[in-house]
Amino acid sequence: IMTFIVSLILVPFVSKISKQLGIIAHTNKRTIHKGTIARTGGYAIYASFLIGTMIFLKTDTQINAILIGGFIIFLTGFYDDIHDLSPKLKMLGQIVAALVVIIYGDISLKGAIIPFLPSNISHVIAIIVTIGWIVGISNAVNLIDGLDGLCGGISIIVLVTISLTSLTYGRTDISSLSLLLAGGFLVYNFHPASVFLGDCGALFIGFMIAVISLLGFGYKSSSFFTLGAPIVVLMVPIMDTIIAIIRRKVHHKSFSEADKNHLHHKLMFSLELGQTKSVLILYTVTILFSLCSYIYLYDKIAATILFLTLMLFFEVFVEATNMIDRKYKPVLTIMNIFIKSEYLPSIKDTKPYRRIVEKAKKKYAVVFLIVVAIVFSLVFFINKDNTPKTNKPEQTIEYKEVAHETPLMSNIYNQLKTAVSRNKKEDIRQLVAAYFI
Repeated sequence: IMTFIVSLILVPFVSKISKQLGIIAHTNKRTIHKGTIARTGGYAIYASFLIGTMIFLKTDTQINAILIGGFIIFLTGFYDDIHDLSPKLKMLGQIVAALVVIIYGDISLKGAIIPFLPSNISHVIAIIVTIGWIVGISNAVNLIDGLDGLCGGISIIVLVTISLTSLTYGRTDISSLSLLLAGGFLVYNFHPASVFLGDCGALFIGFMIAVISLLGFGYKSSSFFTLGAPIVVLMVPIMDTIIAIIRRKVHHKSFSEADKNHLHHKLMFSLELGQTKSVLILYTVTILFSLCSYIYLYDKIAATILFLTLMLFFEVFVEATNMIDRKYKPVLTIMNIFIKSEYLPSIKDTKPYRRIVEKAKKKYAVVFLIVVAIVFSLVFFINKDNTPKTNKPEQTIEYKEVAHETPLMSNIYNQLKTAVSRNKKEDIRQLVAAYFI
C-alpha cells in the first residue's frame, strides 16, 4: 500500500520533468502511441521500491546484491531512455548486473547436476544458464512493453502470484520483495497512458522477477527444476520473445529490429480488438498461466491439463495469425485431417507429405518400415510376457537393544518387537524413529 501511494505521488512529477528535459517516447516501426509521452515512468517505480525496501526489508548479502544489480540494470535502462544505447552495450549492462547477483549474492541455480559431467563443470554451466535466465527474462518483459498498461499489468499479476506462492511456504521475505514492486504505476499507464515505463522500468522489473525466481519463490530449494514454475507464470512474455527470435531468424532479420508482429500487435491489428481489449485478453491469459503454477502445488494433474490446453490454444493462435510465417501451420494442418475445412491448410499441400508419398511410390519404403515395426513390437511383447518372474526374498532386519537404555527406550523397544512379530510396517517405522531419537 505504501509503495502504491508513493508511486502515485511520484509519477506525475517524473512525467513533468521528463517532458521538460525532452525524454519522451519516439515513434518507430514498433510503437503505436500518439502525442508527447514521457518514457521514464520506471524512475518512479524504482524510487518507490527503494523507499519501501528501506522501511520494510532487513538487508543481508543477498538483498544487497539484488539492490546493487537492480541499480546497474536501472541505470542501463535509464541511459538508454535518454541516449538510445546500442544493443551490445545494453546487453553488457545486463550481464554485469547478473554477475553481481551471482558472485556477490551467491544467487544462482543450486543443485543443478548434469549426468556424466564433473561437479565443477556442472557449476559453470549452471552459472551460464543463470546469466541467460536473468538477461532473457529482463528482455522478455521489456519486449511486451508495447501497449498501454501491458507490461505493468502482467508484471503485477506475476508478482502477486510469486507472493502468494511464497506465502504458501512461509517465505515472507520473497513475498515482501515481490509486493514492493507492485506499485501504483498502472494507474497512469493504462490506456490512454500519460506516461511509459521506459527501459529503466521494464528492464528493472524483468530483472527483479528473474532474480526473485532464482531464490525459489517459495519452493523448498532453488534447483534447475524450480525454474519450471516461473517459466509457466511468465509464459506470455517468454513465448512472445521466442516467437520473435524464430520469426526474425526465418525472415533473416536482426533480433534488435523492431516490428509489429508481437502477440499484442496481432490481437490489436489482425483481430482488430483495440488496445484495451487486447491488453485485457493478455491479462486473462497470464492469470490462467499463473493459476497453473499455483494449482500445481496442490493438484499436479489438473495443473498439467490446464497448461497443455492453454499451450494448444496458444499454438493455434500463433499459426492462425501468421506470427512466425504464412507457411508455418503444423497443428492447423493436422486438425484439418479431421475437420476437413477448405479454410484450413491441407496436409496434401505440404512439402513433407509430397516427399513421403513420392518415396513410397518408388520403393514402398513406408509400408516396409511399418510392417517391420509391427513384427518387432509383437516379438518384443511376446518375449516380455514369457520372461520368468523371480521373487526376491525379503531382507530380514534384526533390531538390537542398546546398552544402558532408559525406561522409555525399553518401553519403545518392547513395542517394536511386538510390531515386528505382527509385521506392521507403519508401526515399525515410527517406533524405530522414536527409539533412535
